[in-house]
Amino acid sequence: MAAVCYIDAMDAERIAQVAELELRRLEARVEELVRLCRRLKEENRALRARERQLLAERARLLEKHEEARTRVEAIITHLKAMEQGS
Repeated sequence: MAAVCYIDAMDAERIAQVAELELRRLEARVEELVRLCRRLKEENRALRARERQLLAERARLLEKHEEARTRVEAIITHLKAMEQGS
């Protein structure tokens, strides 16, 4: 004998209400995730821009460091030459 699945109108209405509630929860969660995704994309964009700025600043500082090193070496060489000439 096969089992008979019987759902009356009250059960069907309750199932529909539960399904609707779950659908609303999922929609809210999807909207929340979309907002989070947008915020993270903007944050990522800002971080990449900041990274570019810092890399450019680093390059400028390395260049200044190299110039300073070259000048110090030239001064040391000049001082040694003066010392040997005395």
